[in-house]
Amino acid sequence: MESVITLNEAIDTAAFYGVNNANILCLCNQHPGVRVVARGYKLKVIGSEEAIKRFQTVVERCEQACLQRGSLNEATILDLIHGSSPDAVAHEHLILHGVGGKPILARSVNQRKLVEGFQTNDLLFAVGPAGSGKTYTAIALAVRALKNKEVRRIILSRPAVEAGEKLGFLPGDMKEKIDPYLQPLYDALQDMLPATKLQEYMERGTIQIAPLAFMRGRTLSDAVVILDEAQNATVLQLKMFLTRMGLGSKMIVTGDLTQIDLPTSQRSGLSDAMARLQDIKGIQIVQFNQQDIVRHHLVTHIVKAYAD
Repeated sequence: MESVITLNEAIDTAAFYGVNNANILCLCNQHPGVRVVARGYKLKVIGSEEAIKRFQTVVERCEQACLQRGSLNEATILDLIHGSSPDAVAHEHLILHGVGGKPILARSVNQRKLVEGFQTNDLLFAVGPAGSGKTYTAIALAVRALKNKEVRRIILSRPAVEAGEKLGFLPGDMKEKIDPYLQPLYDALQDMLPATKLQEYMERGTIQIAPLAFMRGRTLSDAVVILDEAQNATVLQLKMFLTRMGLGSKMIVTGDLTQIDLPTSQRSGLSDAMARLQDIKGIQIVQFNQQDIVRHHLVTHIVKAYAD
């Protein structure tokens, strides 16, 4: 009998197969009753019906472990074959496992509020000081939703507000001009997805990163859409962004009202939107503070010093 097992496309196949296909060899050695041909996301399995079923059950467990942790090794495979739980980090505040199995956690009270609010609201505002984990937690939630097939894509955006240099004076084409504004979003994604998988997602448009100005005219359905540094969006820009929401989508808007770089003649769209939308069901505002700061311990003191 022959059967084909199709892996979840969120899997990093290099991590699942292992170096020199070590993980597949381990699976085959533990299931001598089957012969396996692995190619891309498909495993062709040849053997008796019973042997194939046993093999498929273990593959599904391994697939789940690899999705959660971003890695897979022979010790984990053997644990799963023998019915044990792999030595994953057990933590009630775990969002997902990042690159190399690194646990991405909701580390503070308000980060946990954001995680909980994501389950019950379609639009969230996460507002607070630098280093409080607003954007990082939001992107982790988006990656988890993508891995769990709750959405089909992730769209990340930022206003390209100029600080000192005009975009036209920077070298390169438009992508090279705007990439420096979007680098913090790339940094977070690189913690959560292997480089090859991230590149694949971006080439296919599963993950899109674009400046806010590029959002006009779009309808964003079946996606997690994140607007970072929203304090630098004007009232009209933020209205434009919020009205892009399509069916099956969730939006997270993050910002810090103490770091507005707009000209003094322009009002921040973030403060305006929060005032207008705070009492609408399905919208939640999470206010981060200095206690949520998870960067270097000096960042807390720096933020406090500038707030005084």
